[in-house]
Amino acid sequence: MPKIKTHQATAKRFRFTRRKKIMRRKGGQDHFNARETGKTRMGKRRDQDADLTNHPAINRLVPYHD
Repeated sequence: MPKIKTHQATAKRFRFTRRKKIMRRKGGQDHFNARETGKTRMGKRRDQDADLTNHPAINRLVPYHD
């Protein structure tokens, strides 16, 4: 059985914790942030949990993520 290729776009966008949580970066933080409230700007700097419904798809695209 050949190895499964890792989907590189997915591997760059998601991070895996030791407890098998999948973290993602919040979008929309490149520019136009001056008009956002401080609370919104701070929230964009933090990683968030990926939605649980997407976990099987992400795990399939990034098979070797230990």
